[in-house]
Amino acid sequence: MSWAQIWRIARRDLSGRFRGLRLLIICLFLGVATLATIGSLTASITGELSQRGQVILGGDFEVTMSQRLASEAELAAFEREGVLSETVRMQAMAQRTAPRASGTGPDAILAELKGVDYDYPLYGTVTLQSGKYAPLDPASTVIGAGLADRLDLKPGDRIRFGEAEFAISGIILDEPDRLGEGFTLGPVALVSDLGIQRTGLIQPGSMYEAKYRVKVGPLADPAQSIARLKAEFPEAGLELRDRDRGAPGTARFIERMGQFLSLVGLAALVIAGIGVGNGVASYLATKRQGIATLKILGAGSGDILRIYLVQILAVSALAILGGLIAGALIPPAIIAAAGDVLPVKPGFAIHPLPLAVSAAYGLLIAFIFALPPLARARHVPAAGLFRSLVEGNRWPDRATMIAVGVGIAGIVTLALVTAREAIFSAWFMAAATGVLLMLAGIGWAIRWTASRLPRPKAPLLRLALANLHRPGAQTGQLVVALGLGLTLFVILAGIQTSLTNEITRTVPKEAPNLFVLDVPVARGDEFRRVVEQAAPGAAVNAVPSLRGTVTGYKNIRVADLKDIPENAWVLRGERGLTYAETLPEGSELIEGQWWPKGYDGPPLVSIDREMANVLDLKVGDSLTVSLLGREFTAKIASLRQINWDTMGFNYVMVFSPNTLRDAPHNLAATVSLKGMADADVKERAVSKAVLAGFASSSVIEVRDVIGQVTTILTQIAMAIAAAGSIAILSGIAVLIGAIAASRQARIYDSVILKTLGATRRQILSAQALEYGLLAALLALVALALGLTAAWYVITQIFSFNWAPDWPVVMLTLAGGALLTLGLGIAGSLPVLAARPARALRQL
Repeated sequence: MSWAQIWRIARRDLSGRFRGLRLLIICLFLGVATLATIGSLTASITGELSQRGQVILGGDFEVTMSQRLASEAELAAFEREGVLSETVRMQAMAQRTAPRASGTGPDAILAELKGVDYDYPLYGTVTLQSGKYAPLDPASTVIGAGLADRLDLKPGDRIRFGEAEFAISGIILDEPDRLGEGFTLGPVALVSDLGIQRTGLIQPGSMYEAKYRVKVGPLADPAQSIARLKAEFPEAGLELRDRDRGAPGTARFIERMGQFLSLVGLAALVIAGIGVGNGVASYLATKRQGIATLKILGAGSGDILRIYLVQILAVSALAILGGLIAGALIPPAIIAAAGDVLPVKPGFAIHPLPLAVSAAYGLLIAFIFALPPLARARHVPAAGLFRSLVEGNRWPDRATMIAVGVGIAGIVTLALVTAREAIFSAWFMAAATGVLLMLAGIGWAIRWTASRLPRPKAPLLRLALANLHRPGAQTGQLVVALGLGLTLFVILAGIQTSLTNEITRTVPKEAPNLFVLDVPVARGDEFRRVVEQAAPGAAVNAVPSLRGTVTGYKNIRVADLKDIPENAWVLRGERGLTYAETLPEGSELIEGQWWPKGYDGPPLVSIDREMANVLDLKVGDSLTVSLLGREFTAKIASLRQINWDTMGFNYVMVFSPNTLRDAPHNLAATVSLKGMADADVKERAVSKAVLAGFASSSVIEVRDVIGQVTTILTQIAMAIAAAGSIAILSGIAVLIGAIAASRQARIYDSVILKTLGATRRQILSAQALEYGLLAALLALVALALGLTAAWYVITQIFSFNWAPDWPVVMLTLAGGALLTLGLGIAGSLPVLAARPARALRQL
């Protein structure tokens, strides 16, 4: 036949309402729409971050340093590169200066105090509720809406930071470089550069960060400016980034989360592919007589394949197109609904690459799963087609399996080429493939075992077991569908309950009540007395606190690395440093020895074992750190295992006291009120007493930190649950497809049984027993697979303790089993409605 004849027959044979192919449309639509939505949303956010790089960063490039301001030589070098703007940011306590007019609430909260110069901002505009922002005088401030709400303040009121009072001149609606500042513990307040000096908070050893943003000329390259500064100040510990990395942490997180969700979406599409195969098989079963007639009239096997392949591809193209449209239109709705959850709010845009990738995945999946049933219909002779209800399906030929293998290779190649982390993607796909093969093997084992079990005396149970291994039985497809669906239920329940338990149960039990920053070293004993007077019996732990940058390890300079290792977060920017005479609480010595008391030899350091593994460090290697613009090198004396759950001062790097004792620094302290009556009252009393006696110190309530972390993790869990829900829907579609594919055979059985006197109730009971046996067997498999996957996500990706809520997990599994059982029974109702006389005439 010519292609024109093929298309004419295919078009005439295809129902205008796509009867028989609706399952294929639903499965492909769900899978492609999920992938396109995730890809488009990720591209929108990362694209917006890239386009707004100058505004987010605050300049064309930025130089950051901790606990010090730039020297005259450094300032001169910065000014040579372009227009310079200086900001200083730190945590500070914002305090009301007048009693509240009404109601109750805190009189002081932690804020992000930011001192800005006259040229701030170089890019973008600070927007206020009252109108345009103007450079601040030394006695004025503008504050964030969160700060105004919590302290019940308005323009015209006064607020205190450290030793200085400021008049509030406006409420901030938008701070252009907010995202580039990174994670903060409180709402923002802007003061002038002279104003932050008035506070008295900038002292030697104070924890603050100075940022120098530079606006270069229109033809200048920021990367060249950064290279010149690195060469001029190699040991200053400067952290430099350009406008292409305005918010590197945010961009990295969005890309990683997007890749993870895309892989989950790809898994959902693969699951949906099984439904595509079932749908095609079910559709071809309804076309059995038409295919036989075409063959009798002279159509060749190739003609049959092309006719129905054209039909399947045409319908698949429509389903994929619908999924792409949905994937392009849904992201703006998600962005609008998310509000302030997302880091930026990109406008509507079509992103061709993720849409093209999603379409390619959809076509490959449709091709891979539709080809085997098409090949079976192609190669079975006309007489065999008439007898297919009782003869069952033959295995696809070698050419078909080769074509399917090529399609699978195409999917793997596409996934690896488009992945940000190819190794992670490869492991994910290998695990997903392993699960599918395992479930397929379990399906074969159930079918084989059922065929060899002794036949029960109970007729219904005997019939249920026979349905598992009879010719044309869909046991393998049912096992895959039920197993995947139940496994996903367990995974989602395990992840969400573990995240919840980690935050709401484990952390509050271990964490202190308060963190206090910038306690002067000379007043450490006085600080302890103040806390003891406010809350007798409170446990106080104070440690030295500094900030430094790792600039080298072994014989490697960090600045010379082309790419920082993926998990080497300790090399990204500045890190907390401390020194200790003895092994800190919450740490366990794993390798090496701790320095003796009074040690006065060459600098030594103890590092976290995880950091050592990532950087391939061992005891005896060297570590170079830049502190306050000067470099020093220490020998690694020991490796420690850190218990991060305590939320105490768990420093990755702990130095021998003689290394850092003479550097300007302050103390950081924790206050624990565990087991004390009226802990909330005493917590407020401690905060009030500390603020009264230590104006330069900042008090952080742990409940606020836990609240922010809980919000972030809840949002992550919701994103995983949303993507996983699509996979569950795909699994349900597969189950429906398996039921539909076996409907003709079940109608045949039903008619025979009715002719022999069986009632509808008996037939339905037999099928309920069949699905019940499968659900019971697969519940154990799903529990093992689901808990393993959830454990990996919690412990390896989030690095949390494995603490699922077992009753919730088991109830979720039971609910999923009942749901799938109900779907199986509901899918059997059309079989019961078949009239014997009419069905017999169609056999």
